[in-house]
Amino acid sequence: MPIRIAINGTGRIGLCAIRVASQRKDVEIVAINSTAELETLLHLIRHDSVHGHFEAQLNANRTLNIGHSKNILVLSERDINKLDFSIANAEIIIECTGKFNSLEASSAHLKNSVKKVIISAPAQNTPTFVYGVNHTHYHNESVISNASCTTNASAPLLKILDEAFKVENALLTTIHSYTNDQNLLDTKHKDIRRARAAGLNLIPTSTGVSKAISLVLPHLGPKVTGLAIRVPTPNVSLVDLSLSFKKSVSKASVQHALKDACKHAFKGVVGIDEERLVSSDFISSPFSAIVIDDQIMTIGEKNAKVLAWYDNEMGYSERLIDMAQYIAQN
Repeated sequence: MPIRIAINGTGRIGLCAIRVASQRKDVEIVAINSTAELETLLHLIRHDSVHGHFEAQLNANRTLNIGHSKNILVLSERDINKLDFSIANAEIIIECTGKFNSLEASSAHLKNSVKKVIISAPAQNTPTFVYGVNHTHYHNESVISNASCTTNASAPLLKILDEAFKVENALLTTIHSYTNDQNLLDTKHKDIRRARAAGLNLIPTSTGVSKAISLVLPHLGPKVTGLAIRVPTPNVSLVDLSLSFKKSVSKASVQHALKDACKHAFKGVVGIDEERLVSSDFISSPFSAIVIDDQIMTIGEKNAKVLAWYDNEMGYSERLIDMAQYIAQN
């Protein structure tokens, strides 16, 4: 039987998660909660400025057919305490509103048929998992966080390289496409740099990746720090890792470790770019990270730089649904 999921929130990640889940035969979307008007929601599912057209149908009874998921119930409830996905017999909730990013807040979903919640963001006081890195440590927790897109991109690389060469420390920069947290034109924002126009500026800002790494790879947490530079592109980002190791490395040995992981332990999660591509080539890529093979560099005996692309919307959404499938089976 397919797992029965519901999606709460239809921002960028919610919409991408709908696309991913609806294409998997062993997943059924049974409900979507959105504050958008139904006709607007249907339009946004069908037409995406980044990811292109997608088939979706509105039924006479005001439910939706999307991919393998039929008769999806559409709700519009802002109060999480009044929202009850069990009316659609949902089992797992994908929490994508960005409003309930804590174990306490998202636990309000747990009623009747609903047994699990996955928060699509870093979350306070919440068990955190990155698929491919520590997902096998999941032990029946009711509410979990799927961390961030940048953590999903960087943690697999850190794990691969740490297992091969023992990471001494790492500096991370994410060259990150703008998001809805930024402003189209200059106006107030709690981060004064993010107050500036997203489409016109390179914007240095913070990233919570070092804190998240400590949750999924605890021994590396104190060894990793980083920052973000928001750039004027709508999607696809780049993680830049500068690492020092305990063991000696060469460009060839780093390439070999990453390629081997892509073929085996991290197959389907980490990919390799050997074609000298650019960011737009990775729109809708399903990988958490795609290592740029010819940009791997080393200096001295124990230092390396690794660059990797990631679709910060769709790649992350793929892992959300992977995690939902995993916890349904475990």
